[in-house]
Amino acid sequence: MHTGRVRRRGEAQHGRQGLLQRRRAAASAPSRGARALEPARLAVVPGRLRFPTMQRARSFSSMVTAGEQRPEVAGGGGAGDSMATLVLDNGAYNAKIGYSHDRVSVIPNCQFRSKTARLKTFTANQLDEIKDPSGLFYILPFQKGYLVNWDVQRQVWDYLFGKEMYQVDFVDTNIIITEPYFNFGSIQESMNEILFEEYQFQAVLRVNAGALSAHRYFRDNPSELCCIIVDSGYSFTHIVPYCRSKKKKEAIIRINVGGKLLTNHLKEIISYRQLHVMDETHVINQVKEDVCYVSQDFYKDMEIAKLKGEENTVMIDYVLPDFSTIKKGFCKPREEMILSGKYKTGEQILRLTNERFAVPEILFHPSDIGIQEMGIPEAIVYSIQNLPEEMQPHFFKNIVLTGGNTLIPGFRDRVYSEVRCLTPTDYDVSVVLPENPITYSWEGGKLISENDDFEDMVVTREDYEEHGHSICEEKFDI
Repeated sequence: MHTGRVRRRGEAQHGRQGLLQRRRAAASAPSRGARALEPARLAVVPGRLRFPTMQRARSFSSMVTAGEQRPEVAGGGGAGDSMATLVLDNGAYNAKIGYSHDRVSVIPNCQFRSKTARLKTFTANQLDEIKDPSGLFYILPFQKGYLVNWDVQRQVWDYLFGKEMYQVDFVDTNIIITEPYFNFGSIQESMNEILFEEYQFQAVLRVNAGALSAHRYFRDNPSELCCIIVDSGYSFTHIVPYCRSKKKKEAIIRINVGGKLLTNHLKEIISYRQLHVMDETHVINQVKEDVCYVSQDFYKDMEIAKLKGEENTVMIDYVLPDFSTIKKGFCKPREEMILSGKYKTGEQILRLTNERFAVPEILFHPSDIGIQEMGIPEAIVYSIQNLPEEMQPHFFKNIVLTGGNTLIPGFRDRVYSEVRCLTPTDYDVSVVLPENPITYSWEGGKLISENDDFEDMVVTREDYEEHGHSICEEKFDI
């Protein structure tokens, strides 16, 4: 009798607690119109990271499909009879993303804060909404080439996978995602947990961007067995030989020079010589892309840059944006340049001479600024010389340039001329610059997703739930 009363009282108490929990859950659930989902809180259990709020992915897909009308987007949604595959080349500066059956989008892989709206954070391509991007503050998920800030990365991914962009239906979607060479095990484990447990993708393929580029190159050139990928990106330049789609780990070289270092060096030079621009990363990055070029004869160009007046063909005047009448900076046409530099208009002018070619020269001679490493051409030759002699001619005639820095005018010609000088005369040298070196690896990912053996390459969610991280270590060659 007494036991029954205690049990009933316990059941009533349990019922009241359940009701309270349900009310709290209902109060804290995001509204249907919420732009982005709250990031999962990390509860640290000794020995393993766990994600208690794993319902996010499911609630998101159900929220989108439960009667809400999906807007038309470039990605075209993931739901369908067959699995959709999302290809994400997750770079340190830009994320290249798109469904395998569709086009690619190049989107900043970071968050921004502007001087004018300090409290508001802009994510990815919301950069276009900032009225005054001067003094723009970057919040980057990558530091020194490795993904370390998961809070920022998660918010960028939430935006990319969410309603405003690709409307990913995780239940029906596989993902191919890139990561750096020799990535840290802890970062790999965190990525597995987020992709499988938090977003709940059906299958994942983690791969190096260079492997995707090599796959694309071999598909375009089926007679070739070897190629060497030169990937010059935001943080690093990697030189990686591939033979029959397998990377030769003993010959991989990393040069610690990338686009970020070039932009920062240009900021320092301009700040020292003309105008304080140390806070204007966004503007100076645009200056770099608009005016810099790779010199084919450094000392000759340096002599030209010293000349006065019309004879100085290197000198250029760059009009800085004021973000009211001039939204984007531009180079003054040669005929409109006033050689004295005294313009009557209210435009703010940067006069650039040897900076134009001295900054990209760091890619070829890092020692110019005290980085005691090889330049790109020397590193290519050194990498190939670490390989068996009978393979070397095949690599010299298949040098493939990828990454944003390779778009600097003159880059390909300089790499070719210097590699040619360092190579035995009986070897052919060929340097290939793809039409779009930034999205080249993404296109390789698109081709891999169409392969017959794609299912054997991925790790499915069932595999991951059964075996954990070990199955990913076995299958993914990072």
